[in-house]
Amino acid sequence: MTSDPRAALATLISALERHLEASASKRGEDDPAVVAAYEDLADAFETYDESLLTAYGEMTPLTVYDEDEIDDHYEDEDGDEGLYSGLDDEEYDTDDDEEADEDEDEVQDEESSTR
Repeated sequence: MTSDPRAALATLISALERHLEASASKRGEDDPAVVAAYEDLADAFETYDESLLTAYGEMTPLTVYDEDEIDDHYEDEDGDEGLYSGLDDEEYDTDDDEEADEDEDEVQDEESSTR
């Protein structure tokens, strides 16, 4: 492990660049180059985070999960496993809702100015 956070950061940046290149030129869903770049990136990140903690007592706000942790984290209320990739319907604010909110604000502003 690199104890110098600056050197670990340089390694992390290189790993990010290699991951980008491998992703941009991937040949199929399970391209070994992408998988290797992914694993190298995770290792480089963990090394950077550990060296930052050792040197300065600080950590990044990021976490690397393994597959088992991801499956446990994304288990839904019914016990079904699957990835959650967006807002629930009641949390999703459409453009129509925003326009209605703006119209309501304008009406309230007009009412308060006429009083």
